[in-house]
Amino acid sequence: MSMNRREFMQMLAMASAAGLALKPGMGFAQTAADAFYNLPKFGNVHFLHFTDCHAQLKPIYFREPNVNLGFHSMYGKPPHLVGEYLLKHYGVKPDTRDAHAFTYLDFAPAAQTYGKVGGFAHMSTLVKQLKASRPGALLLDGGDTWQGSGTALWTDGQDMVDACLALGVDIMTAHWEMTLGEDRVMEIVEKDFAGKVSFVAQNIKTADFGDPVFDAFTMREMNGVKLAVIGQAFPYTPIANPRYFVENWTFGIEEENMQKTVDEARAQGAQVVVVLSHNGMDVDLKMASRVRGIDAIMGGHTHDGVPSPVQVKNPGGVTLVTNAGSNGKFLGVLDFDVKDGKVSDFRYKLLPIFSDLIPADTEMVSLIERVRAPHEAKLNEVLAQTEGTLYRRGNFNGTFDQVIVDALIQMKDAEIAFSPGFRWGTSLLPGQDILMEHVLDQTAITYPYTTLTPMSGEMIKVVLEDVADNLFNPDPYYQQGGDMVRVGGLEYTINPAADSGNRISDMRLNGQLIDAGKNYKVAGWAPVSEAARDQGGEPIWDVVAAYLRNTKTVKAVAPNMPKIIGAEGNPGFAPLS
Repeated sequence: MSMNRREFMQMLAMASAAGLALKPGMGFAQTAADAFYNLPKFGNVHFLHFTDCHAQLKPIYFREPNVNLGFHSMYGKPPHLVGEYLLKHYGVKPDTRDAHAFTYLDFAPAAQTYGKVGGFAHMSTLVKQLKASRPGALLLDGGDTWQGSGTALWTDGQDMVDACLALGVDIMTAHWEMTLGEDRVMEIVEKDFAGKVSFVAQNIKTADFGDPVFDAFTMREMNGVKLAVIGQAFPYTPIANPRYFVENWTFGIEEENMQKTVDEARAQGAQVVVVLSHNGMDVDLKMASRVRGIDAIMGGHTHDGVPSPVQVKNPGGVTLVTNAGSNGKFLGVLDFDVKDGKVSDFRYKLLPIFSDLIPADTEMVSLIERVRAPHEAKLNEVLAQTEGTLYRRGNFNGTFDQVIVDALIQMKDAEIAFSPGFRWGTSLLPGQDILMEHVLDQTAITYPYTTLTPMSGEMIKVVLEDVADNLFNPDPYYQQGGDMVRVGGLEYTINPAADSGNRISDMRLNGQLIDAGKNYKVAGWAPVSEAARDQGGEPIWDVVAAYLRNTKTVKAVAPNMPKIIGAEGNPGFAPLS
């Protein structure tokens, strides 16, 4: 199924008009749909890119962070810009669709005005149009695709595999896919993807002999131009997630091997070399400064919606570094003009996918309905209602995280609760029902076990220090996880710019200083050890669902935030009043 540009723009215009008629007088500028998605073709080599969709097949709300701190060499630089700092840096006008897409500002009223974002049926329409206008364009999937929803969990990722095949994904790399286990990953790659999707990762090797597990790169030809796409899976998968899922494989940044792979692709005649990466943007920026011969790194993992590429100088020239957000909210479009065997110019646009503006692809709608049909009753169970906005994304805590830690404390009879700093998870607006689906959007993993552990004050500090170093280490190559662990019950102070082991101080419970030698009852979930797996605590979604059924109404409360030293004036910090 394809449509010409005129038909597509007419459909968008009608959708935009309908949206305007439904939501008058909100005081926000509306960008006409035909102008918003009118992206003229440029050059002769074209890449479309999405990443970190976390199995969100349907349109959702998603709030961007108000805390995304950068320190040391990363201070005040993309992607560590939030709110008005981001708007100013990129020249985005306030109170527009783009301002809503890229920032948290006025989130709830703006979301009411502009509607939901993402959805594979709407992305499919956009992908088909862009491919029709850009002959040979490749659709790249940056990973974190087969995990993040109830249906993905219950189908072992098959719902997303089928959706990605229907979407027309050409090349993919991975991270959370690995939590389905080695056997399941290989089954999909060798059967579902065979002859259809190139699954690439130069940095995954066998643990015994160091042999490549997947192809390092794929060579293609587009409009007479030879090109290579190299895969870079998340380097720290066995650290951030349970090692037992990938016990026969090793991961790592593998910078030296990346350079060898780039050189090999160039030797095979590649005039364009793109890395499809799940490093995280800070890691990509460092890699771009050190590895020669890469034209662009199209990145993911850190969920940063970055409107334009960072141009990084290195001994071989300049490498573009992009990051395409999360939850199916954006589609990156990179056009290269290749002349005389090399890139001479480029254009890039990160397109927000507003589902109200883009007609749904009917074939994809049917696929999604088939996938969801056996599970609709469970997904649509109403657990409670929220009076405030619920969200997750941010360095330290979010309001949905607060619900999770509150549930752990109450339902596990704990004094303190830890919840992982996962970046994935959708948002809810004030007054919305909290459905079982929404809880699963925050919790659907293959190691969901809850725990209740006696933990000394000394060990609590060790845990917080370790996670803080993963997030704020001045060397991006040592940033090994997600955001800061979410904490319930405990108050603390953090100095992100301090040395490792000295960032956390003034830990208190009920106003009293934590005693290093005393044990406290600490609840948590998503343990990475085999012992915790074998013990098998109650799944986190059951704990949260039971708490919400009892609570019935979730009040609008501020999340439990640490005191942050050195954050005032940081362009990655916008405290909420």
